[in-house]
Amino acid sequence: MRKVFKLAQREYLAAVRTKGFIIALVVVPIMMSGSGLAMALLKDRMDTDDKRIAILDRSGIVAQALIQAAELRNAEVAYDQETGKQVKSRYILEAVDSTGDDIPAMRLELSDRVREGELHAFLEIGPEVLHPGEEQEHWRIAYHAPNAVLDDIRRWLGGPINNHLRSSRLRDLGVAEEAVGDLFHWISVDALGLVTLDTETGEVKDARHAGKAETLIVPIVLPMLMFMMFMMAALPQISAVMEEKTQRIAEVLLGSVGPFQFMMGKVLGGVGVSLTGVAVYVIGGILTLRWTGNEEFIPYAALPWFIAFLAFAILMFGAMFAALGSACNDAKEAQSVTFPAMFPMMIPMFLLMPILQHPLSPLATALSLIPPCTPMVMVLRIASPVGIPAWQPWVALGLLLLSTVFTIWAGGRIFRIAILMQGTPPKLANLVRWAIRG
Repeated sequence: MRKVFKLAQREYLAAVRTKGFIIALVVVPIMMSGSGLAMALLKDRMDTDDKRIAILDRSGIVAQALIQAAELRNAEVAYDQETGKQVKSRYILEAVDSTGDDIPAMRLELSDRVREGELHAFLEIGPEVLHPGEEQEHWRIAYHAPNAVLDDIRRWLGGPINNHLRSSRLRDLGVAEEAVGDLFHWISVDALGLVTLDTETGEVKDARHAGKAETLIVPIVLPMLMFMMFMMAALPQISAVMEEKTQRIAEVLLGSVGPFQFMMGKVLGGVGVSLTGVAVYVIGGILTLRWTGNEEFIPYAALPWFIAFLAFAILMFGAMFAALGSACNDAKEAQSVTFPAMFPMMIPMFLLMPILQHPLSPLATALSLIPPCTPMVMVLRIASPVGIPAWQPWVALGLLLLSTVFTIWAGGRIFRIAILMQGTPPKLANLVRWAIRG
């Protein structure tokens, strides 16, 4: 064991002393959260160009109300109320003649104006929009733009259009809008947690508002951080072992240690690297949340599970990747096996949101008990606001431990044969044969 720990120390120091490791600690989180950071940095540098929208109002009752609503919105939202500086785009709406019979030609003309940059978009309102009939084409409201799906203007238009239509329908019924003002009052459904009992005082404590941070951000951060550690500490084993094999460094080391000791030293070094990176992020995150007064978002109960699952996962994936690296003869072969090796780690990444929405579903439970998916899925479920059965983390940890032991055993047998073998490609059949025969 002394030789194993010596090799692990060598691998650990060789990794954490490099500039690449320090840079990765800073760059990788930025890359993983680049979209959110970009939105935060650019929120005050939004596009403030005027957005001109033509209204083809075939009903004849909506266009003027929309123009007035846009003017009111521009006065309240487009300019900073204190400085008077324009901070958002103005919506400039114009009504176009809709009395012609050739509607397709009108649509084409307006589309050409959008293509030429004269208009941002155009809106077509069906003739029966006030009292919709069976023909949807007659009461459809269509927003035409190059990027209509993601356009904020399309979402804004729905409010004033439907408010005006409600008012018009009330007038048709002879009901004064002032008499039924509550009809237009929209009441949102608040998201609250559960009511709890203070065991010391016996007082019933009110439920807290459930925010996005504790419901979404905190549970997602932990598996994302775990995936980062896989990429930084486990995946590089493929290329590292391949290089030591091709450069004959492995042959020199194998003169002093056995193949299994050699492999375990590299894997344990990867565990040390991952725990160092996690310590930096976790301690930094805790201090930041405390400093900003958001200590209630720190998932203290999930952190021990996170560390345990991470350590076993690095051992499991590290042994698998080291075995694959020992079977590669050059960089091209190492690249060819990298994606298949990453696939078991990537599966949970595609399912984080469905699992977070339904952490007690059969799919979430099954995936959390399947060892390649266990670390990220179980940590996500533990960190979610929904409590999971207490036995499941322990069973998942036991299954992961068994899987780790088996992977290390099989990986060691592959490593022992492949590390000194030259010219044999890393085919699946060869790997299975080496794992069975040893």
